[in-house]
Amino acid sequence: MRQKFALRLLSGAALGALMLLGSAHTQLASAADNPVTEDVTFSPDTVNTFSGAFLAARTADVDHDYPTAIALYQKALAFEPANVDIRERLMISLLMNGQFDEGLKQADALKEDAAVERVTTIVRGLDAIRRGDYAQAEKLLAYTGANDLDRLTHQLMSGWAKVGAGKGADGIKTIRNLKGPDWFKAFTEYHMGAMALVSGDNATARRHLTAAITSEEAIATTPDTFMRAVMALARLEASEGNKRKALDAIAVAERQITNYAPLKALRDSIEKGEKPEQQITTATAGAASVLFSIGSALNRQGAEEMVSLYLQISHALDPKSADTLILLGGIAEKLEMPKQAIELYGRVPADSPMRRISELQLGLTLAQTGDVTAAREHLKSLIESDPSDIRSYIAYGSVLSDAKDYAEMARNYDKAVEVIGPVPRATDWSVFFQRGIAYERLKEWDKAEPNFRKALELNPDQPQVLNYLGYSWVDMNRNLEEGLQMIRKAVDLRPDDGYIVDSLGWAYYRLGRYDDAVEELERAVQLRAGDATINDHLGDAYWRVGRKLEAGFQWQRALTMKPELTEIPKIEQKIREGLTEAPTPPVNTAMAAPGATVPQAATDATKGAAEPLEYIVNAGDTLWKIAAERLGDRDRAQEIIDLNPDLKRNPNRLQPGQVLKLPAVQD
Repeated sequence: MRQKFALRLLSGAALGALMLLGSAHTQLASAADNPVTEDVTFSPDTVNTFSGAFLAARTADVDHDYPTAIALYQKALAFEPANVDIRERLMISLLMNGQFDEGLKQADALKEDAAVERVTTIVRGLDAIRRGDYAQAEKLLAYTGANDLDRLTHQLMSGWAKVGAGKGADGIKTIRNLKGPDWFKAFTEYHMGAMALVSGDNATARRHLTAAITSEEAIATTPDTFMRAVMALARLEASEGNKRKALDAIAVAERQITNYAPLKALRDSIEKGEKPEQQITTATAGAASVLFSIGSALNRQGAEEMVSLYLQISHALDPKSADTLILLGGIAEKLEMPKQAIELYGRVPADSPMRRISELQLGLTLAQTGDVTAAREHLKSLIESDPSDIRSYIAYGSVLSDAKDYAEMARNYDKAVEVIGPVPRATDWSVFFQRGIAYERLKEWDKAEPNFRKALELNPDQPQVLNYLGYSWVDMNRNLEEGLQMIRKAVDLRPDDGYIVDSLGWAYYRLGRYDDAVEELERAVQLRAGDATINDHLGDAYWRVGRKLEAGFQWQRALTMKPELTEIPKIEQKIREGLTEAPTPPVNTAMAAPGATVPQAATDATKGAAEPLEYIVNAGDTLWKIAAERLGDRDRAQEIIDLNPDLKRNPNRLQPGQVLKLPAVQD
């Protein structure tokens, strides 16, 4: 299917790398469609039993409402002070809520508890580094287990403890002697470089930071740390007056990630002859950066709690870290906590190079809360403050798309294209893609198609564009062979994307290849469970191959999956009446399945018969237009209605690809 794209500007490493990601089909509904519910006020003071406090705390914990969970766990502990399970969850909730010192007290109380040893050791070790008790930190962080990730984490932090004690060379040696898999290098080279910087050994720092940014594993394994390494090396070269080398280091990152605001700000600063301060200047900040490195590298679906825990601890020890705040905001969004995300984005310092990134993401998150008006005004103000920043247009366009304001969306991307100028870069493909979507939704295909083609010219293997353009062509009975090949290529590029596989299945359906359609649509349903459109498509395909009972089941399922309001009556009608006789597939004998028979009416038309008996609706067609162009008289539109009883319900609603019977042309 043609996907509805929701924008995430920030994701782990690519803070600000303008990419269309993953839950691409998710639609941020307008406030009118999904009004925001009022917050329900709950007071822990109303709970007066252990079981009530425990159950309510677990509910709040699961909902990521950590302030409420903390109050309720504390109440439960008042009833049962020796309950270790409650104390464990209280400690985690405190740390997840950014209350490091309070969490530390619980970690001290649980230091003998093997169930949470990973957390208590890190928390207590970091506190020892913060307090300057480096010998105690090394003792706490000594690790003899077999887990690679834990060994890496503990040894990196132990190295920073040595740096804090004034033994920088020993700290670097500790990390250099760390044995492990190849991906360790992505972390160790950066931290050895940062340790050397804090220790004042610039030559060693330069050597390790250079290795970090040229490591093949770095950009793939821990891209956020890769960016930190690039910026640390650039600052080092600038501090020694090596302006050209500093800019060369930045160029390495720009080839990997574009439109990264902090990198752009650093480039501007260095070009002015400034010598920006290093991000990591103390052992405490260095130890905190270990958890940032590990947490950001683990930042993926399903790991949100551990990642949040590491990043919250890191932020507590290094509160000036703006990239940590933005990563935490992104996780809050994934956990469907938009208000917390907005609060985190708002805490990014006004003078930080990452402030604009946080402002852009804040605007997108406002739309998630249902306050589309505020989101639009916020993002418009960002465009006005810097009309050259393409990211602002993309963020604003995303909100307009979700609000279905396609006219304003098209105007917005028209302005973006003007800013891009006559020579767009490869990374500008998404601007043309989104402008194409806007015009397609406005039913201005003559403007939409060139934008899709431009997007593919800039990024020929972009599966979303291949899918969207290919599906559109097939749906409109245009460029059938090329369209199908595009969809197949998109499936090859994204074989696990249920939406793109659905496109292939639906293309087969539109071409009358129903067995092939069933095969692909069954796979799409498995890949993307719970999508109304895919289940509806599968129901249609089942009906065409005679599996009518299963068709009804799929349509019933589609109704439970919140389909578009306009689709509900159509699905309900299919449940009641089934489908009408199968339409004649579009004429394209070159695309017919092996052994398939092309309907006689279609072959007659291709042989140049005097007048076709059927007509396939194109985009923009009306009954009057068809009657005028095909029958020579617009007033004969009523005859078309008489031959096609289904049109009587709504003669103005024609769908591209729909097959109509036409009367004979009068002499």
